[in-house]
Amino acid sequence: MADLRLALVSDLHGNAFAFEQVLARIASQGADQIICLGDVATLGPEPERVLELLEASGALCLLGNHDEFMLRPEVVASYTSIPVLVDAIDWCRSRLSAAALELIRGFRETYELPLNSREALLAFHGTPASNTTDLLATTDAITVEEWVGTSSGSVLVGGHTHLQMLRQHRGRLLINPGSVGMPFKEYAAGAPPQVLPFAEYAVVDADASSVNVSLQRVALDKLLLRESVLAVDHPMAAFSAKAYA
Repeated sequence: MADLRLALVSDLHGNAFAFEQVLARIASQGADQIICLGDVATLGPEPERVLELLEASGALCLLGNHDEFMLRPEVVASYTSIPVLVDAIDWCRSRLSAAALELIRGFRETYELPLNSREALLAFHGTPASNTTDLLATTDAITVEEWVGTSSGSVLVGGHTHLQMLRQHRGRLLINPGSVGMPFKEYAAGAPPQVLPFAEYAVVDADASSVNVSLQRVALDKLLLRESVLAVDHPMAAFSAKAYA
């Protein structure tokens, strides 16, 4: 094992079935720290269970836009007006206890961690300045520079798009671990996405002279996934069940 091993997870979206399997895989691999890049509770059937698992894991958590929706309902309208998404966000908020909301309130906007004497990791949800910006493998270099150029860190990690990515940008590494709870086949751009029956995450290994990144994927049983999303009456149940049919 490297001197430092980080497990990166993101966009859990209330999918405890997927998150439990990812945590088991991380435990088998070993990790010094789990970093969660946000969007933990909404859209899926088990928001409370996901937050319990997250707290028990000791993960350091970043504030995603859906996490912010739990704390600031008034900002939802600036992001989406799609009825099923609004209903799912409201349903999730109604399920969370005061203690769960307090846990989310402790999430950070960004987090920086030294990897070795030369490299440092900067974590965020979308980009360093925004938790709603879509940073993609296809985003042009000029735009990427506008979004990350003044930020610190040589290894930049974010989620939000539900798409795994490993990209070099002007000497820096850009990493997206993908989504644990709702990985997309391709960029949705606001349209209904095609959800894959996997759980995605990433591992960063660092020692005194190197940084190595691996994108990981855990195959999930579609029947059990479908059963898990239908076990609870929630607004996204029909969409998720169709995705796993």
